[in-house]
Order: sequence, then C-alpha cells, then structure tokens
Amino acid sequence: MKPNESLIHHFYTCFKNKDFKGMQACYADNATFSDAAFRDLNAEQVRSMWEMLIKSGKDLRVEYNHVQTDGETGTAEWVAHYTFSATGKKVVNRIKASFIFENGKIVQHEDHFSFYKWSSQALGLPGILLGWTNFLKNKVRKRAAENLRLYMAARN
Repeated sequence: MKPNESLIHHFYTCFKNKDFKGMQACYADNATFSDAAFRDLNAEQVRSMWEMLIKSGKDLRVEYNHVQTDGETGTAEWVAHYTFSATGKKVVNRIKASFIFENGKIVQHEDHFSFYKWSSQALGLPGILLGWTNFLKNKVRKRAAENLRLYMAARN
C-alpha cells in the first residue's frame, strides 16, 4: 500500500473508532479543510472540528471505501450515519473526499456532498423547501462557524 493511501485508511479508521487525536495527527500544520457547512478552515480549526463532531456525535457511525491515491493527491468515499442534534433527525450523508498531501500529511481536504439531500434529512420540511437556496446554506454555515468558535473558546 502506498504511504498516502495508508494515511487515508488510518484517518478513516481513526474516525470509525472515534479517535479524534489520531485524525488530528494526519493533518499538516498548514492544512485547510472545506465542505458545504464548514468553509475554509485552517489546521487548528479542522482539528477542533473533528474533535467537536466526534464528541457531540453520540450515535455517529462512519463507513468508508474507494480509497485511491496518485502521487500527492487522493480520494475516498465515506458515509456518516448520525442524529442531527439540532433537530433529532436521522441523517445518512454520502461524501466524496479529496486530499492533497505533503511530507506524509494532509495539507488540503475537501468533502463534497449534496447539501440539499443533507438538509432534507437533517432539517426536515425547511430543508426540503429551502435546501437548494443560498439563504439556508449561509445560515447553516454561519451556525457551524459559530458552534466551532464557541467550542474552541471553551477549550482554551
């Protein structure tokens, strides 16, 4: 197995085992992360995000597959099963991840998923009606950023 492929497997194995410290160690000090909810996070923020999500995701279950690497890039597909805490609704989120590596660490990580499908599950009727709008996307992003900020402030 190639080193970067092994790193992706290690990252998601840690995720499955709710080992946020193991996940955090996979990122370089200059790493960035983005997805539909958490935009343009730096290394400190992304490490805190995974810790926050794992600690708050009481019934979180993760599966992953289709890991591929080619030199300094890689991809994987993963599925998160959890209850969205704000509404109590069950979510099954299918995600495609892309990575860029340097010196055996993740320097760029982007997760792509259907915001509409996610919001329809997590938010129910409001997500079904408004999940396609920038209004709802921006509202979710603002709340995610604030939750992360508060989580990080409480740890310091």
